[in-house]
Amino acid sequence: MKQSTNSILMIRPNNFGYNEETALDNHYQNQGSLEMDSNENAQKEFDNMVFNLRQNGISVYVFQDDDINYTPDSIFPNNWISFHENGDVGLYPMYAENRRLERRPEVIKFLEDEGFNIDNIVDYSSAESENKFLEGTGSMILDRENRIAYCSISKRSNEDLFIEFCEDFEFTPVLFNSYQSVGDKRLPIYHTNVMMCLATNYVVICLDSIDDKKQRKNVSNFINESGKKLIEISENQVESFAGNMLELLNDKGDSILVMSKSAENSLSEIQKNSIKKYSQIISSNINTIEVCGGGSARCMMAEIFLPKK
Repeated sequence: MKQSTNSILMIRPNNFGYNEETALDNHYQNQGSLEMDSNENAQKEFDNMVFNLRQNGISVYVFQDDDINYTPDSIFPNNWISFHENGDVGLYPMYAENRRLERRPEVIKFLEDEGFNIDNIVDYSSAESENKFLEGTGSMILDRENRIAYCSISKRSNEDLFIEFCEDFEFTPVLFNSYQSVGDKRLPIYHTNVMMCLATNYVVICLDSIDDKKQRKNVSNFINESGKKLIEISENQVESFAGNMLELLNDKGDSILVMSKSAENSLSEIQKNSIKKYSQIISSNINTIEVCGGGSARCMMAEIFLPKK
């Protein structure tokens, strides 16, 4: 089983904007620096990133969002859907009510029309009625080869649901708590993929955000025992979205690590060189999307592992 894929789904926004519902616990969103044309800017950044990925040999399937519903975060599909090698599709319960409108059968049909085979839909979304949430590969970092799943517990990442996912999809669960400093408080990091990225040969992670020493040691042990190199980033780098990266494969099968320009700029030369031993770095300027949406490159890409018909 491969860790990474050549194919991704991206959703081009129709009404991107600052989402007040998600801002309650996403401290990376910033309303103060908004411009009137944030939707237009986000669309330009999106189109440039898609062009950049395709130029580098990635198969990008773009679904155009519409104005049937108000979905300011539809640009981040990895939170509500995941695609697996056995033809399974996972659908996930979302914390913000307006984000639940992003779960659309048209997206699944779009991929079937593109020749992907979908055998089974595993739908966890009914957990929303119990106020339990698990926001896809935002909440969970999947080591697909070693069948290990990492999850930092938060309002958006429920422990029971995470264990249920791991049982259904046959992953060993690794649970922990990670925090960020907001003013003089230590508050939970809302998504695991903000502070951790897992690739075929390495893991980029902010261990400093795991305040509990036993949990930190446990996470480190799982990473080391899986044979992956551990590349540490700081909490400041997490704020520049240096944890929000995704490894993809180009059309030749080579490893590419996709990130934002702000993430790349925050990395030291030593960190970049550690990554470049294994992957080519590809970055795009998605500043409006990051500042206004509070998400970055990884959140914009839902990996497609589905078999082709």
